[in-house]
Amino acid sequence: MLDLHLPIADITISALVPAALGGGIGFLSGLLGVGGGFLLTPLLMLVGIPAQFAVATGAMPVMASSVSGALAHWRRGNVDLAMAIALTAGGLVGATVGVRLLVLLRSLGQVDLVIGLCYVLLLGTLGSTMMVESVRTIRRQRAGQPPVGRKRRHFWIHNLPLKMRFRRSQLYISALLPVAIGLMVGTLTAIMGVGGGFVMVPAMIYVLGMRTSTTIGTSLVQIAITSAATTVLQAMTSHAVDVMLGVVLAGTSVIGAQLGARLGAKLPGEKLRVVLAGLVLAVCVQVAIGLFTAPVDAFSVD
Repeated sequence: MLDLHLPIADITISALVPAALGGGIGFLSGLLGVGGGFLLTPLLMLVGIPAQFAVATGAMPVMASSVSGALAHWRRGNVDLAMAIALTAGGLVGATVGVRLLVLLRSLGQVDLVIGLCYVLLLGTLGSTMMVESVRTIRRQRAGQPPVGRKRRHFWIHNLPLKMRFRRSQLYISALLPVAIGLMVGTLTAIMGVGGGFVMVPAMIYVLGMRTSTTIGTSLVQIAITSAATTVLQAMTSHAVDVMLGVVLAGTSVIGAQLGARLGAKLPGEKLRVVLAGLVLAVCVQVAIGLFTAPVDAFSVD
């Protein structure tokens, strides 16, 4: 068996484990059209990687897959550069705040508990919402009812100061909104090792009122830059980025995403989302159980 020694975390595991995780998460990402970072970090924790190393290193494969996707959407003209800049400005500030918060939690000895609780709350909410919406859509399809449409709405927050015209998205709204969304996602990226697309994309569509065609490509630009900044900040402050682990995860996730994208075009999307929702809820339950059971082999990070 090919073993992979992770010098930063001082752990030796089979190289097949991170390769399978990276490939599997990338495959799900390409298959279902959602980011897999919110699953990758808790799965790394479940196979024995300490939480802070899983969070810090998990940003590397997110960055790799986001860069690949952003370039593809850029070639198709599906990127609003002005919106991406506003989102990235908030994201970089959020990443800095999140990394410093993570260092504080580490000094207090509560980093594993806080990260675990955040994932239970996040995965439980996300999985339940996905399951309910997917089942509802499948029932409407079986009943022969048309899908529920979405109308662009104008909220009072769109009239906040510093209004700016985003031509590609055909919007004239306050620039404070995308900056605030980017800040929230950047903080999530730093604390939880996720790209934040599962939060940012719905916010861009339902809060900002962006068209779906430009939302995904624009969000990937922000995620790629924020993930890269988070990786650098984590390496400089917590020193918890394991390059060997990140390279294996990033390489296999890119390959898995390409395979998943090809297969996803041939399979019904809503039924696949039910499967993903079930997987998310299963990981949520497993992480919750881990919070209330004593580990077989206790470890500490000096």
